[in-house]
Amino acid sequence: MGKLIIVSAPSGTGKSTLVRYLLSKDLELEFSISATSRPPRDGEQNGVDYYFLTPEEFKQRIANGEFLEYEEVYENTFYGTLKSEVDRILATGKNVIFDVDVKGGLNIKKIYGDQALSIFVMPPSIEELRNRLEKRGTETPEAIEKRLAKAQYEMSFAPKFDVVILNDDFERARQEAYETVKKFLEK
Repeated sequence: MGKLIIVSAPSGTGKSTLVRYLLSKDLELEFSISATSRPPRDGEQNGVDYYFLTPEEFKQRIANGEFLEYEEVYENTFYGTLKSEVDRILATGKNVIFDVDVKGGLNIKKIYGDQALSIFVMPPSIEELRNRLEKRGTETPEAIEKRLAKAQYEMSFAPKFDVVILNDDFERARQEAYETVKKFLEK
């Protein structure tokens, strides 16, 4: 029976980089592809980056109870995890890894209990997070302030996760994540 590894963190904390690192290791992990109702960006492919659904299809699937978790980020812009995606991966005998927001991560953990390990990646500080987001150069100062406010809110959920990994030194954080996941999978 496969297990589930849930990785959640505020934006800019390095969670996607950490998930990519774990996927590259000998852990029999497969990435859970999320569904979204936003249009594909340049180079994104359906079934690779996301499952792209229309807002109507997304709402229909919510009504059918097909999501483990979902969120309407903006009006008619949804993101979520399809139960069928998790079942598909578990059927191959692999373990599932999620790169998911904090509330979604806690919902998945609630459903799967001890079969899932929830990891919260903690930024060193709000100031460091601000530096990282500014260095990316992809967002306006207002958007950065919004993200930082959301990050502070999300950080309040850290104690609800099984493990909190401080990402102040990426080498150390990824080693800690690897060892934590490996130990959980060997249980």
